[in-house]
Amino acid sequence: MVVRVENLVKRYGAKAALGGVSLEVASGEIFGLLGQNGAGKTTLVKVLLGLVAPTSGKAWLLDEPVGKARVRERIGYLPEDHRLPEYHTGPSLLDFYGAMQGVPRPVRRQRIPELMDRLGLSGRERLKVRGYSKGMKQRLGLAQALLAEPRVLFLDEPTDGVDPVGRRQIRDLLQAARARGVTLYD
Repeated sequence: MVVRVENLVKRYGAKAALGGVSLEVASGEIFGLLGQNGAGKTTLVKVLLGLVAPTSGKAWLLDEPVGKARVRERIGYLPEDHRLPEYHTGPSLLDFYGAMQGVPRPVRRQRIPELMDRLGLSGRERLKVRGYSKGMKQRLGLAQALLAEPRVLFLDEPTDGVDPVGRRQIRDLLQAARARGVTLYD
């Protein structure tokens, strides 16, 4: 299993954000987590990413306990409300994040133009992120999540603010990632 959760509980004081969640997600699966606002979806993702410690229960990613550095290196994440540094251009932002993720420079030089093109951002390489529309920023965030070729991709509303053509591009890109064996967790 790529994702495995057993009786996961997360409490904030007296409030239970997660009340004994158990689930499994297999390799190459697209898994959608549905629920009302405040149901604990984001809390569960934060626990899986190692950003929040559970109160009790256990969780594994790629057969390792959550929070291990070697697991985080194989995960891509697009949060719902991401904030990108707006003084960068799209390619310089991707290069910056790719370097932080340990993606070798030659790989970044190849992947950045490919991702910019596949996500409909070609022709905007000199435009600062501050000039991007909400949908363009969303696509750039997805490019960042995909840059290191993750084994598991966590997405929180990946098409929010994206036009119909962009939604199609994103869907096609995610289907191609799934065909390569990437597990998608939305």
